[in-house]
Amino acid sequence: MGSLMRFARLCGSVCVRHHEDLLQLSDHQGRETRSRVQSFVELCGNMLAACHKDFTAGLFLLVPVQMAPTPASMCTPLKTLNDSLSHRRRYMKHNFPINYTIRVHHNEVFKLSNISRMRLQVEGLDDLVLQRLWFQVNQGVLKKIIRVMPERHPSRPYAAELERRFRDAEGVFVQSHPAEVFQQELPESIQDTWDHLTEEPDRVPESRWRYVSPKSLLDNFCHTMHCLFSKCFVSTDEQQNCEYEKGN
Repeated sequence: MGSLMRFARLCGSVCVRHHEDLLQLSDHQGRETRSRVQSFVELCGNMLAACHKDFTAGLFLLVPVQMAPTPASMCTPLKTLNDSLSHRRRYMKHNFPINYTIRVHHNEVFKLSNISRMRLQVEGLDDLVLQRLWFQVNQGVLKKIIRVMPERHPSRPYAAELERRFRDAEGVFVQSHPAEVFQQELPESIQDTWDHLTEEPDRVPESRWRYVSPKSLLDNFCHTMHCLFSKCFVSTDEQQNCEYEKGN
């Protein structure tokens, strides 16, 4: 039951975010963009309907699903996202004061070393579980980066476009896997991390907050993306160190 509800929330959050994009699009942004967002909203609606069908049918026993490697359909949006990340130094360092930091949850400081540690803690941990966590982490990271920038900040259009491309990749990720994948229970340690990430900010103890530069957060974003979705990228140092990185 809890797994089905988590899947419904995941589908719903993706759908709502894209619907917000649709409402904000103005005429000069083009019919093609509006059509793309509208099509995805319709897709999410179908997914929510499928989830509701499973729920009302009383699906309480979840059968283990064999995890598949990164689908080829993921590579196009991830490479587009990677193109944006290649400009992170210009927009996330040069346009901010020296030593500028923002407050994030300590679990949002998500590095290669975190991936290695989780793989050591959970035997046979599947990459798809870590990919789900990666999307959850960086959803929060991008929101926090955008939140600290005034409307006229020179890096705000870049950050907004990066977030849109991230949402596109997240949508393809959900679409590329059967619903059963998102209904599976997460390993306990991963679930604990997930629960902490989704806590209300005013309930998070001060000891769990960290102060990190926007560029460092996007460095982590990029490095872990190359690690967890390695099939989509040519060999990089991040992929080679993915299994063995102990600190960063």
